[in-house]
Amino acid sequence: MDTTTPPALSRRDLRLAPTPAASDAVHMADVQLQVNGRARQLVLDTRTTLLDALREHLHLTGTKKGCDHGQCGACTVIVDGRRINACLTLAVMHQGAEVTTIEGLGTPERPHPLQAAFVRHDGYQCGYCTPGQICSAVGMLEEVRQGIPSHASRDLQARPLLSAEELRERMSGNICRCDAYSNIVEAIAEVAGGKS
Repeated sequence: MDTTTPPALSRRDLRLAPTPAASDAVHMADVQLQVNGRARQLVLDTRTTLLDALREHLHLTGTKKGCDHGQCGACTVIVDGRRINACLTLAVMHQGAEVTTIEGLGTPERPHPLQAAFVRHDGYQCGYCTPGQICSAVGMLEEVRQGIPSHASRDLQARPLLSAEELRERMSGNICRCDAYSNIVEAIAEVAGGKS
């Protein structure tokens, strides 16, 4: 094992060192978002994900960073009425968008119906995936209301029925490592008025 200290760089060596290329420069952008009904203005590195903008810049830590690869759904939020994985999209791509996080759905005093149903049905264990599960369920129920079919829909022309199979398919992008799936399905089915 070599424990010698490398030689110090001289001024001449420093002058000859490569300078960062223009492509290495950090590019900042003004980003305006409507987050949970409130106008927010941020100056962000253009590489900042929506997830990091919410958690690190706006301190809305209900939205969780799970896999950071779009595979677990813990970071699911609602953007302009559609559920998305906040880790897979850049904040600058949503200029002027309406973003709803778990903090914007309800309060402890007045919870969203899905939040209350998750509590009643014990649809959470450790709770880490719960914000993403609930935001995804809100978006999913809106998709059903609009008649958008899923891979489990037998008839693409018919209005989707929220069977247990349909519900599981539509929520398959949200992983619960504690395996509370049956309770999650019961909570969502209660709010949807369906029987699973």
